[in-house]
Amino acid sequence: MEHIRNFCIIAHIDHGKSTLADRMLQATGTVSDRDIKEQTLDDMDLERERGITIKSHAIQMKYSLDGKDYVLNLIDTPGHVDFSYEVSRAIAACEGALLLVDASQGIEAQTISNLYLAMEHDLEIIPVLNKMDLPTAMPEEVKDEMVDLLGCSRDEIMAASGKTGAGVAELLEAIIHKIPAPKGDPKAPLQALIFDSVFNPFRGVIAYYRIMNGTLTQGEEIKFFHTGRSYHADEIGILRMKPEKCQQISAGNVGYIISGVKQAKEIKVGDTITSKSNPCDKGIEGFELVKPMVFAGIYPVDTDEYEELRDAMEKLQLNDASLTFEPESSAALGFGFRCGFLGMLHMEIVQERLEREFNMTVITTVPNVSYYAYSTSGTKEVVNNPSDLPDPAKLEKVEEPFINAQIISKSSYVGSIMGLCIEKRGILKNQVYLTADRVELTFEMPLAEIVFDFYDRLKSISRGYASFDYHPIGYQASNLVKLDLMLNGDPVDALSALIHKDNAFNLGKKICLKLKELIPRQQFEIAIQAAIGAKIIARETVKALRKDVTAKCYGGDISRKRKLLEKQKKGKKRMRQIGNVEVPQEAFMAVLKLD
Repeated sequence: MEHIRNFCIIAHIDHGKSTLADRMLQATGTVSDRDIKEQTLDDMDLERERGITIKSHAIQMKYSLDGKDYVLNLIDTPGHVDFSYEVSRAIAACEGALLLVDASQGIEAQTISNLYLAMEHDLEIIPVLNKMDLPTAMPEEVKDEMVDLLGCSRDEIMAASGKTGAGVAELLEAIIHKIPAPKGDPKAPLQALIFDSVFNPFRGVIAYYRIMNGTLTQGEEIKFFHTGRSYHADEIGILRMKPEKCQQISAGNVGYIISGVKQAKEIKVGDTITSKSNPCDKGIEGFELVKPMVFAGIYPVDTDEYEELRDAMEKLQLNDASLTFEPESSAALGFGFRCGFLGMLHMEIVQERLEREFNMTVITTVPNVSYYAYSTSGTKEVVNNPSDLPDPAKLEKVEEPFINAQIISKSSYVGSIMGLCIEKRGILKNQVYLTADRVELTFEMPLAEIVFDFYDRLKSISRGYASFDYHPIGYQASNLVKLDLMLNGDPVDALSALIHKDNAFNLGKKICLKLKELIPRQQFEIAIQAAIGAKIIARETVKALRKDVTAKCYGGDISRKRKLLEKQKKGKKRMRQIGNVEVPQEAFMAVLKLD
């Protein structure tokens, strides 16, 4: 065990984790130069296209130092704030972490929150300055920031470049010397923490685990601690570039297990694997279950595909344990699911993966957060969908989730960032100058306000410099109203939203105008109305397409024309009563893009 090292790489998005991991794989000979490609560990097309890591990957490397052979288990982590749950799982399975900071950009918001996460788990932190080869690198300034943040000495900060491979050999040595070997007793009852799982259509569910105590042998009967189900360990092994079978894996190591589990819900990420004959006393305290932040309905475009969508969601949930969903129905869209996501990027990625990996075309409703509604009779209920809000006459108050937002930016953009946050009902709590040119702003603001376009607008007003991170701080009462949208008097429940009373009139007017552009014209007039309760606050009308019924009348008495027009008028009236209006998918998405 003293020759095993388990570590992860934590950093802000786009600070070069995946590229540095590539150089390590090359330096240890895990991947030959012929097989290496950019971001070797990112195996989804989506990850390559966007240049982000979505899923954490584990890989084992072998390295020799001073005549001894070492086994290094690297667990690569995502950097975006929406995937911080993946980071917490990787941290639970490691003893050390490389804290990576881009030498040209300095410390950013996600760097700080990932660092605190690692410190809570008592991980050994190795600070690394990456991208040292860039002409814009500012190593001395960034080192000052790191010394302030970590309290380490300047000599402890390693310098590396993921692009050129400089400093990688020194980094591997530091991992062996500084990160402690795993503790655990190979003779004790088996205790292994499941930190990830994937679905293979031929083999079933494959679970990835880190053994804390005991030894796992191929063919033995195992039990999942929390679900209480037992299985045979059909195949176990270690995670190289391709999985390699082993007969036995003991404490401190990371591996995979295939046990013929066919149902996605039978394996819970965070569960403990133990032996059936000699079980452990208690499960491992790994990481807390994730709380979804943003809720949206996902519906199949074709209602017959409801069951296929359920299968696709279950398989996706295996790969992405932070996705939660439950069935719901909507008058406008039929049967579908109410899904919980960690943020807007997460929602976008899930929607895209459903389309790419499972060929499902889906409609996503307007995203919202969960609220607490208190009625006058003293009951409290959780509202995840605006259409579930109780009758306003019986409502005492509505509470919405608030967050603590940390924004780090150049000092020249402070004014415009403050303007944006105050417009989004934010309250400035703190302002700290990290260096002469970098400011950390702390705001308290409602989560609902950042769900739509906050991140995009923050990036555009700060020219991409500002970095953003947040954590929930609880619920507070707000003056919220439910805005309903109606087409020809019928409410479209998928477009209703809970918003602050001060913004309701403006937003109602904007949505009506937007829908007027997007809804195709029919042979009858369509009234688009925004309402709060019984009060209509905005209205737009989509004019009817006019069919020229009098074209065949030339000459003759005017009463002949009038008779035809009267007949047309009656037909339009009847059409309006029985005709239904199709709302195109763009309309649901366009509501999100409103300023």
